[in-house]
Amino acid sequence: MKTIFERGKCIVDGIESTNLASDGGRGKCVPDEINTTGVTSGGLKLGDFLPDSMLRKEPIGLPELSELEVMRHYKELSDRNFCIEKGFYPLGSCTMKYNPKVNEFLASLEGFVNLHPLQDDEDSQGSLELMYRLQEKLKIVTGMDAITLQPAAGAHGELTGMMIIKKYFETKGETNRKKVIIPDSAHGTNPASAKMCGFDIVEIKSNEHGQVDVEALKEILDEDVAAIMMTNPNTLGLFEERVLEISDLMHKNGSLLYYDGANFNAIMGWTNPALMGFDVVHLNLHKTFATPHGGGGPGAGPVGVKAFLKDYLPKPTIEFDGEKFFRNYDVKHSIGKVRSFYGNFGVLVRAYAYILMMGNDLKLASADAVLNANYIKEKLKGVYELPYDEPCMHEFVLSGEKQHQQGVSTLGIAKRLMDSNCHPPTVYFPLIVHEAMMIEPTESESKEVLDEFIGTMLKIAKEIEENPEEVLNSPKTTPVKKVDETQAARHPDLTFKG
Repeated sequence: MKTIFERGKCIVDGIESTNLASDGGRGKCVPDEINTTGVTSGGLKLGDFLPDSMLRKEPIGLPELSELEVMRHYKELSDRNFCIEKGFYPLGSCTMKYNPKVNEFLASLEGFVNLHPLQDDEDSQGSLELMYRLQEKLKIVTGMDAITLQPAAGAHGELTGMMIIKKYFETKGETNRKKVIIPDSAHGTNPASAKMCGFDIVEIKSNEHGQVDVEALKEILDEDVAAIMMTNPNTLGLFEERVLEISDLMHKNGSLLYYDGANFNAIMGWTNPALMGFDVVHLNLHKTFATPHGGGGPGAGPVGVKAFLKDYLPKPTIEFDGEKFFRNYDVKHSIGKVRSFYGNFGVLVRAYAYILMMGNDLKLASADAVLNANYIKEKLKGVYELPYDEPCMHEFVLSGEKQHQQGVSTLGIAKRLMDSNCHPPTVYFPLIVHEAMMIEPTESESKEVLDEFIGTMLKIAKEIEENPEEVLNSPKTTPVKKVDETQAARHPDLTFKG
């Protein structure tokens, strides 16, 4: 078949083709010459394939554009989105590091993308081996004895972990253990996940150093406590220095420790949750191990457990009998399946490739992340308030309280940053810091980028002192400029007008 495209028409083997939705609009070509009466060059009618009720009676009304014009339209839309490839993305607690593009290539290999998840184990040995070997790598970095890759996100991993803890105590007959202790600095998903499992939430306050108050923990610890959920380093970017003491207190009480692995990027290769005394851990592969992240997914939140909890993992588990890899559905106390098929496999491929590529340099990645965060912190403290003046890990929290008293809130600072090709950091979290800005540079960025960010933050602070209106009227260079926030909240316009 020879096809010639001309503006306004398409000629196939010498026969000019038209379109059902218009009178031969430009940029369209319907092979096999379906004309405006619904008759093909072969004499067949669309009605031979579809009932009359499904046939369009009027033109569809779409714009008549060439492929080139359509591509330019979508490219322009994509340019309006901010991404890690476009500029600095210091989103605290979310580890927006660079994702090596070679991992995208590997995840798109034909043998991975075309393998149906219902295929027999015998026909899926390559994918099963990859998952098994990824489990083994994660066991090493976490110190856990068994891993499930099923959960599709960090919060999903939390839910899975808490379901395991709940069933463990039910199996032991300790149904009185209904309480879960959660620090006031915790991610909001922690209490949500525990509550979804039926636990009662007991909040514990942070001490003057921004860490769990151990004396307060002793006062609320009783035989009804099932577990404590901790992030270490915590959301303030501070390492919980008394974690071993906390672990000892919990275990002597017959309680378990759950590790929120959202901040694992700070400690890879230097320590692990098992050394701290944790019994259950989830990891965010889409954060720690450089896979695409943001916009709602996809993600992966594997859960690791100590040996005594292995029989409670979701089924199937991925096993190896010395000859072949297989999905094992015979898990004695399993909480059951928590995800269709076996999680977000493409994310697992990317994470495994990243781990293989980095090897022992995973430890260096954490070191660089910690170095970068401390560098920015030291440059900005004093100009911005630093609530906890301690050495931080991979992230730290500033307060915009000084600037707020000068007339510009943290939200205003975040919006002004958008005029400098920089995504704002996480703001107003953790809740225990007023006017909080949580900044995480990750290990991906160079000193030049960090210095540019520092310079921008200092410039904004100076603008607030000398000309606050300049900040209050930002952003000015983004596709959507400064809006009336009060009216936007009271009268949201949810209709896109182009």
